[in-house]
Amino acid sequence: MVTTVTTDTSIHEVLQKMQSNFIKHIVVEEKNKPVGVVTERDINKYLENDKTARTLEAISIEQVMEKNLILITDGASDHLNRAAERMDVFKIGSVILVDSNGNLAGIITKTDITKVYGAVYGGKFKVKDYMSRKVFTCRKSDSLRFALNMINQNDVSRLVVTDNNGKPHGVITTNDFLIHSSYFTKDKTETREYLLPVDSKNMCVDDLVSDELLAVNLEDDLSIVAQKMIKNHIHGIPVIDDNDNLVGIVSNLDVVRAFVKVPLTEDLLQKYSKLY
Repeated sequence: MVTTVTTDTSIHEVLQKMQSNFIKHIVVEEKNKPVGVVTERDINKYLENDKTARTLEAISIEQVMEKNLILITDGASDHLNRAAERMDVFKIGSVILVDSNGNLAGIITKTDITKVYGAVYGGKFKVKDYMSRKVFTCRKSDSLRFALNMINQNDVSRLVVTDNNGKPHGVITTNDFLIHSSYFTKDKTETREYLLPVDSKNMCVDDLVSDELLAVNLEDDLSIVAQKMIKNHIHGIPVIDDNDNLVGIVSNLDVVRAFVKVPLTEDLLQKYSKLY
């Protein structure tokens, strides 16, 4: 089932849907035709550049949404593979499915591709084959505002959190900020800082990060890592070496890149067609 809004829906309402449904992509439609897609990062970028004093209730999502949609027709046996190829080429998080009349039929996200990869592509690649060695980090003692600024300035969705010795401690994401936001519960709708809790001045990164570190080794099977992402409802995991040193990060976009490289045999097609 696709979560949708119309073009006149406010940023405030869209964020409420994202927070309550734990989703990252919302399709904007008019008369059952997809006309846009929006993510929390899109909203954050827009507000950074918008110099007006409008509240989030006063800004329609039409002004924020991505209008250049990547569409594929639903029903083709290889629609997941075609979706993954487009995600890889355009570096996007979702592809919209339409029927033969151009009506909205669904959405395929990086999470969907990750689920399939984890289920049927065991033993194909290791983490080191697709992980990114460029990692943006913050310390667990850093302020929430510092971490959020780091995320915005580097145009990323997550930071690896380290202790004072540089050892990985966890991950903080824009979704963590959204989930813990007091914007929706403290009657703070006049503010545009919807990602920061009311008492954020007295909070540090460690306040939002789990004490249990989930990390993977660079020699691990990428399909096992994909399964961990799905099981834990996350989209990126720190990569460590045998000495527990941080050496990279692997995300669901990396899994999508690997998915594209696996030859689509009839056997694999039958395996993942059973998942959808």
